[in-house]
Amino acid sequence: MSKTSSNDVRQFTVSDDDDGIRLDRWFKRNLPQIGFATVSRWARTGQVRVDGKRTKPEDRLTAGQTLRVPPGGKGKPGGKPPRKRRELTPEDIAEARAMVIRETPSALVLNKPPGLATQGGSKQNRHVDGLLDAFVDDDETPRPRLVHRLDKDTSGVLLIAKTPGSAASYSKRFSGRSARKVYWALVVGRPEVSEGTIDAPLAKQPGTGGEKMHVDEEGGAPAKTRYRVVDRASDRASWVELEPLTGRTHQLRVHMAAIGHPIVGDGKYGGPDAFLTGAISRKMHLHARRLIIGTPESKGTGGKLDVTADLPEHFAASMEALGFDISDSDAAPMRDEAPERTPAQKKQAARQYAKQYRKDRRGERRSRTTSKGTARKAAKRGGKPKGRR
Repeated sequence: MSKTSSNDVRQFTVSDDDDGIRLDRWFKRNLPQIGFATVSRWARTGQVRVDGKRTKPEDRLTAGQTLRVPPGGKGKPGGKPPRKRRELTPEDIAEARAMVIRETPSALVLNKPPGLATQGGSKQNRHVDGLLDAFVDDDETPRPRLVHRLDKDTSGVLLIAKTPGSAASYSKRFSGRSARKVYWALVVGRPEVSEGTIDAPLAKQPGTGGEKMHVDEEGGAPAKTRYRVVDRASDRASWVELEPLTGRTHQLRVHMAAIGHPIVGDGKYGGPDAFLTGAISRKMHLHARRLIIGTPESKGTGGKLDVTADLPEHFAASMEALGFDISDSDAAPMRDEAPERTPAQKKQAARQYAKQYRKDRRGERRSRTTSKGTARKAAKRGGKPKGRR
């Protein structure tokens, strides 16, 4: 967003990051102090214009257009004041910048250390989100935003969006499961099946305040994890590569514990058996090794951001102690990358899904109708419908 002003009338040039956004959303993103009611009134009276023409709040903007904004518009009385930048020490700033392993026009990619929470919460005063002000140089620079998370004790690749527009783009890719995330883990024991998919629905475990998950076949949300055993250290421990196909809380940890091979150092789900003796650290051995994701700047070209994060010190030491060679995994990817679908392919897939959904629903209605008819007939006979005993 670039701005010029004259006689208190402001003019903004729509940036590439705001291409395609609605006018009202542009104000919320760039001038949040101006409320929706004010924007609607300005549009209705012709005070806000795009390339000199009248516009509506729902109209979409195009990069390069000139937006005329009248003076005034301080928002609702008592509204939230602009967010103040967090005061960081030189040590905080150095820590934040030391985590950066890749920077692009739209993102910062960090290698999050174990023990550092991604976001604040109960008893969490130090976290990645609180360090992001280290990347804000002035009041005109947007504050970077989190678009996904890692558990506090999980290390590895963490993507941070630089702008609101890129945050929306990356969030859509994560929620749409087009981003590929590959984790490394050391697990207790030796899985009998060297490669497969764990399909076990997950839900919050009652009585834990939502702090712990468990497998719930009846009421759990669908959860799938693809895994591959890379190497084994006899029957003591195995090195596995994990790829979450869904994004449930603690999914990888619960799934590995559910098949009898908890992640080394994960006492929450593995209990005392999750800790190995000898030179193996008691810290969690779960690391977000690799992230492959499409970027806003490569829209339509199929280009992707592909980032790998080095292991933390304790994980690397355990790998060495168990005799594992890190080159054995990256040289053998778990699955081929599927090319990003074109808009036409996405529409076709949506039509096929809708068609199958309608077909399934018709089957359900016929089943219910048949069941009701059978029940009515049985009631007339004074007995129970067959198959209901």
